Amino acid sequence: MRVTAGKLKGRKLLENKFDHIRPTADVVKQSIFNKLTFEVVDADVLDLFGGTGALGIEAYSRGAKKVVIVDKDYRSVKMIKDNLKNFKISESEIEIYKSNYEDAIKRLANRKFNIIILDPPYKSGYYENAIKLIYQFGILAEGGIIVCEHDKKDDFDYSPFQVIDEKIYGIKKVTYLSRNQFNISINK
Repeated sequence: MRVTAGKLKGRKLLENKFDHIRPTADVVKQSIFNKLTFEVVDADVLDLFGGTGALGIEAYSRGAKKVVIVDKDYRSVKMIKDNLKNFKISESEIEIYKSNYEDAIKRLANRKFNIIILDPPYKSGYYENAIKLIYQFGILAEGGIIVCEHDKKDDFDYSPFQVIDEKIYGIKKVTYLSRNQFNISINK
């Protein structure tokens, strides 16, 4: 796995040695961030299920102003910290929280994020609850986007958000959500 663009382009992330982490393939990661090219620059980005940290690091590399990565598993948090250390990124540039997503959303209630990435374990049942909590605690900025990576067979209740785009990659689907589909223009 590599960083696909930006100031860290081509740099290799540490090898994932854990079965509990299902990293986003480089081609999918590149597609997601190419679609969000203009939105990610100077954005505040929240990656709620960090895994290796690859998606948050990609956002940072592509010009995000602030990145927060959350994961509840100590092995994932260690891997994320090791990746940051490997890239010489300080934890003041990318914040890391060892927390479950519910507590993290509540803890971040006083902040607004332009992009929120949801890539929890498939079949976990976390998507709908995470979306409801994001809305309840108001952490998505006006005009912000939620990016959900999930199994292409899964359907969710995204309300009160609306689907603004979807793309299928093999067995995966990436769904882009916003509060108002008419005030968002992401690269198609």
